Amino acid sequence: MFLEKLKPLYSLLPEVRAPTHRQGFKEKLKWLAIVLVLYYFLAEIPLYGLSPNAVDQFAQLRAVLAGSFGSILTLGIGPIVTSSIVLQVLVGAKILNLDLSKHEHKSLFQSTQKVLAIVFTVFEAGVLVFTGSLIPIGPEYLGIIMIQLIIGAMLILFLDEVVTKWGFGSGVGLFIAAGVAQSIIVGTFNFLPSRVQAGVMPGMIPGFIQSVVGGAPNPSLLLPLVATIIVFFVAVYGESMKIEIPISQGRARGHGRIKGAVGKFPLKFIYASNMPVILTSALLVNVSLVASVFQKIGIPILGTVQGGKAISGLALYLTTPQLATILTNPFRVLIYAIFYLGFCVLFAILWVEIGGLGADKVANDLYTNGVQIPGFRSSKTQLYKIMRKYIPPLTVLGGLFVGLLAFGADLTQAVGGGTGVLLTVGIVYKLYEEIAQEQLMDMHPALRKFLGD
Repeated sequence: MFLEKLKPLYSLLPEVRAPTHRQGFKEKLKWLAIVLVLYYFLAEIPLYGLSPNAVDQFAQLRAVLAGSFGSILTLGIGPIVTSSIVLQVLVGAKILNLDLSKHEHKSLFQSTQKVLAIVFTVFEAGVLVFTGSLIPIGPEYLGIIMIQLIIGAMLILFLDEVVTKWGFGSGVGLFIAAGVAQSIIVGTFNFLPSRVQAGVMPGMIPGFIQSVVGGAPNPSLLLPLVATIIVFFVAVYGESMKIEIPISQGRARGHGRIKGAVGKFPLKFIYASNMPVILTSALLVNVSLVASVFQKIGIPILGTVQGGKAISGLALYLTTPQLATILTNPFRVLIYAIFYLGFCVLFAILWVEIGGLGADKVANDLYTNGVQIPGFRSSKTQLYKIMRKYIPPLTVLGGLFVGLLAFGADLTQAVGGGTGVLLTVGIVYKLYEEIAQEQLMDMHPALRKFLGD
């Protein structure tokens, strides 16, 4: 395999070592808190040499990128997610023949993703600097700004590793949730005067109170907050929906578990989690970046970008529209919706297959552990038929659901971004489940052996 020839290169990459001891709940929580504080601290370090006239080209997707524009974390998780998109497509198309259920292949995948993340870090930093999205105060600061962007993205890459190996969940999810939570709090309660409109409070609630006191109540100021609340409850409802398949526990091969134990095997409605939305949003960012590159070299085949915003071509049609766009340019909204929902479904399918969540892998795991469905004979083929009946439809419907919810919420300009709120609900929900399980196993150590941990 081609990737095996790159092992000497992979061995030179710096990495965060995994703990050599079993971590307790408090230790994992401590590392999670440390990384979170570091993330907020880094997000406040401004880019040295950046002009005040710089425009955030990806303001509407900023929450998904988990970056802070104008700081050294401007790139956020963009390079990490982009590298994941490329590898998923290559593995899904069988160009890279990797079986991620094997430890060796999974290690190759992760090492390759890190190399690609570094490559995309340099590429994205270069595009933002040399296409004019990040305007320096002088040409001599171009290289300095680019170096700062690369340093920030590399720090995010290694902080993600720290969370994955020493904490709960993943750093990518933690940074998205942290950025969205900050945006919601600031966007809702900020009472400091706006720099753009003198004397106007930018926070929605202070702004609404100000309009009431001024004798001209403006309820539309609260529309993004209402949209955020609706997205939150719909997302929570979607996360809680699941199909429970009755199972009985026969004697597991090699484990000697009790025969006849009865339970339920849950399949979540949002089976592929919210990852399809993250990948689709990152893809949209890269379309705009590539459009800027082609425009810079005089071949605007993907459209034109002006002042950090797409104004024509494919780049415009793949830029998140606003609610008013439905009236002014409904065709653009339709094209965006088809693209967005289509890729959410596509990435959901790829994520399930590559992540070992497909019907064949689940059926094989259940059969290996001696699980059978009451009323059906115990065989791997029978389990596969039952799993195939549920998993593929759940994958497509779940991807479509999160895509529709994110698309609709983005139209209403929900606080923190509709996509951001949706992702945060899923991330926090999953993090809560993992923390609760870890705390339970700390209280009852015997559960670790029973669950095979």
